[in-house]
Amino acid sequence: MTHNAITVRPALTSDVRNIQAMRQPLEGSRVLLGHELVGLYEAVPEFMVAVDENDFVVGAGALHVMWEDLAEVRSVVVAEHMRGHGVGKAILDALLDRASHLGIKRVFCLTFEVDFFAKSGFVEISDVPVDSQTYAEMVRSHDDGVAEFLDLARVKQNTLGNTRMLKTL
Repeated sequence: MTHNAITVRPALTSDVRNIQAMRQPLEGSRVLLGHELVGLYEAVPEFMVAVDENDFVVGAGALHVMWEDLAEVRSVVVAEHMRGHGVGKAILDALLDRASHLGIKRVFCLTFEVDFFAKSGFVEISDVPVDSQTYAEMVRSHDDGVAEFLDLARVKQNTLGNTRMLKTL
């Protein structure tokens, strides 16, 4: 199967079980945080999926808007048999394009795949790149990804070993 046979499109509710099946092996290894099925359904509007010529889901990723000018790329996953074929890059490009269309200026990720994101212009950061007023508003979020971005103690176990990265669009 060639990279040309891959199409990236917005996720449908009918894609969720395939997304979950790709995620499960990585959730156990702490590469991806575990998500309940209901959480994946709730996040369908955030997801883009890569499908092959048979419309089978071979990759997925989500864009979660965190603030006026800030979003997070999360849950990027590629089916094991398709890794190394440009599927992840196609998904990431689609998510960055979506961010740009939404008016997002900065995209954050928390990842073990530093080289993958660096190739797309993400750079490692050590701090929380928002001003104190924005921080005070964002800390009210109940979303664990926002808490991870803010480096809150309650989610430290989720972020161990991950690298914080940011890309300016």
